[in-house]
Amino acid sequence: MKKLLTFASLILATCLPSLSVLAQDFDTCVSALKQKALAAGVSSKTVEEGLGQVKYVARVIELDKKQPEFSQTFDNYFSKRVTDWRVQEGRRLLKQHGPLLHKLQQEYGIPPQYLVAFWGLETNFGSYKGKMPVIDSLTTLACDPRRSDYFTGELIQALKLKEAYQFDNAQMQGSWAGAMGHTQFMPSAYAKYAVDADGDGKADLFNSTEDALSSAANFLNNLGWMRNERWGREVSLPKDYDYRHLGRNDKQSLTIWAGLGITQANGRALSTPDMQAALYLPAGHTGPAFLGYGNFDVIMRWNRSEFYAIAVGHLADRINGGARLHVAPPKHDNISRAKLKQLQAKLNEKGYEVGKPDGVLGVNSRAGLQAFQRSVGLVADGFPSDETFSALGIK
Repeated sequence: MKKLLTFASLILATCLPSLSVLAQDFDTCVSALKQKALAAGVSSKTVEEGLGQVKYVARVIELDKKQPEFSQTFDNYFSKRVTDWRVQEGRRLLKQHGPLLHKLQQEYGIPPQYLVAFWGLETNFGSYKGKMPVIDSLTTLACDPRRSDYFTGELIQALKLKEAYQFDNAQMQGSWAGAMGHTQFMPSAYAKYAVDADGDGKADLFNSTEDALSSAANFLNNLGWMRNERWGREVSLPKDYDYRHLGRNDKQSLTIWAGLGITQANGRALSTPDMQAALYLPAGHTGPAFLGYGNFDVIMRWNRSEFYAIAVGHLADRINGGARLHVAPPKHDNISRAKLKQLQAKLNEKGYEVGKPDGVLGVNSRAGLQAFQRSVGLVADGFPSDETFSALGIK
């Protein structure tokens, strides 16, 4: 996405000592955002309706810093999202909306169970679409220097949607980050991929299930969904697996994975079509293992979280009649971001160069962690276990 450098973000980045904008600077920021919106073609009437009484929401900044994909263990995240209720309700809705879902599969190539799984994870099948005013949330985030450029663009797009569809502020409610409707589209995705499937002249993701599911199918198709391929699967690793191939940047063919002794979770041999896959261990070597195929990457273009992609894929399998995981996620205590920063700092001190400590274990951090684990005789699964913290001298 093309980045926008706002006057407000310059003020905030250079004048404020903290990441969050101070309340007294909010009016200055809003004035700059109004000018940005006018320059982008939003009418003065819509700008005033949208931003004239806009409010700063401190809670939005708090939530931005505590996203569950980065602050929860896999067990906590997964168990709260792939529930028996969601499976049963998903199966019911799969039948109820069968004709529409099969029509969408023919048109866009997305199997019905995946659309229902996204719907379930995003809004509990439309039962909870969020209660935070979208314009307030996006303005608050646009006035925070951490991702000001991105959210400025989303705010302007939200104002354009308001103008195009005559949405009032009360109707435009959603998540803390400004995602809206049954399938929680950000304004830019709404503008680009929303479909008026029911033919009423408006792509209404707030109130029309037909519009929402059709828009999700259109979005996934444009993100690169591959027809006739699954998302991935739970697998079983051989006892002597050395974990040298691990993570999204280390894709191998299914033939190679099978040659390394990896099987389906039930012990059956992997089928080996000409497909690439990456191995994921979201809870370390004692938890479930997954191979993610090309459509796993597509799911991550919707939400950049491996936890989310696994949850969507497995929920889709369960809705379609599949079994529970063969290996239940082990229970771990949440690890504070401060402790993960300590871990990253220690790895840097020992020469593993994982980058600036930020408390998020990305690709570089996990690679450095694996290298350290291997050097001290631990299982090199890139997971921050108690044994690893102890070996690093972190309590």
